Amino acid sequence: MTNQTPMGITFGSLSVLGPKAITEIAIKAQGMGYKSIWTVEATGTDALTMLGAVSHAAPKLDLGSGIIPVQVRTPTLAAMSAATLQALNPDVDIWLGVGVSAPGILSQHGQPNADKPIGLMREYVALFKECLSGESVTFEGDYFQTKRFRLGMRLEERKPKIVMAALNPQMLKLAGEVADGVLLNYLPASHVRASIDKVRQGGDAKIFAYVHAAVTSFERGAKSAKKDLFNYAMADGYAKMFREAGFDLEVTELRARQAEKDRDGALEAISERMIQAIDFIGSKSEVTEFVRAYIEAGVEHPILMPMPWGDDRMGVTTDTMAAAIEATQESN
Repeated sequence: MTNQTPMGITFGSLSVLGPKAITEIAIKAQGMGYKSIWTVEATGTDALTMLGAVSHAAPKLDLGSGIIPVQVRTPTLAAMSAATLQALNPDVDIWLGVGVSAPGILSQHGQPNADKPIGLMREYVALFKECLSGESVTFEGDYFQTKRFRLGMRLEERKPKIVMAALNPQMLKLAGEVADGVLLNYLPASHVRASIDKVRQGGDAKIFAYVHAAVTSFERGAKSAKKDLFNYAMADGYAKMFREAGFDLEVTELRARQAEKDRDGALEAISERMIQAIDFIGSKSEVTEFVRAYIEAGVEHPILMPMPWGDDRMGVTTDTMAAAIEATQESN
């Protein structure tokens, strides 16, 4: 058996295990044959500090953030942070994943919502790339400005790469045009190809996707899955995507119930079909096939988001990791 498709894992769903658990997860991932590990940044752990810890525990893993809110970390600071990680880890890839954050997160940081997210992201990526050049950079944009910034370190041939989180057609196309990669999330495998087609209208960015799964019984995981999907279905961008993916009835009923302050009714509106298309729950072999569906749909670098649902959270996580990596294996 040989690895055919690079597989990543994100710690983004595992905060319940505590920050220190990332090193244990990283060591397990490296041992199983995972290629990369990813972190998130909102109001909890700092994404790049976590990756620094990983680099010592599992030095063979590529390091990725998925995602850092662009309104919270400037392009110059992001370039400094990514370049530092790269200089300390010259033999692995650094994937700086960035995106436009949700209003609820931004308000906690005292930052305004993006009125023109496409323009904001285009400027961010452009300035980030310029800052990595090592040359003096002066930039006058609508959202970002800098005068004679020069990165105070020299990188070897390998440089950090930038990945854009994207959901709507315009952002997917922009990611294809300006980024090294695009990160898809909460996207059923059946809807992946349509998103890739939009990315390819812009260019050839590498296709990453979070794949949500748990090796546990449906009875143990269903309640948690409904709460998870409820939170995203209440966000307009994800609600639109869920509708386009075939879950219009669920989203309509959920939002109607929530408008009536009927939280239980809203959760009940989420069908088993919707759960099993996005937050899959099943046996090891079923999870393997679920992950494989994303690879067959065109995802070049799937990233497992293990959902630690059940009493034995680390046990569920480990079983899910073992099942997911099997999807990347092919017989010689």
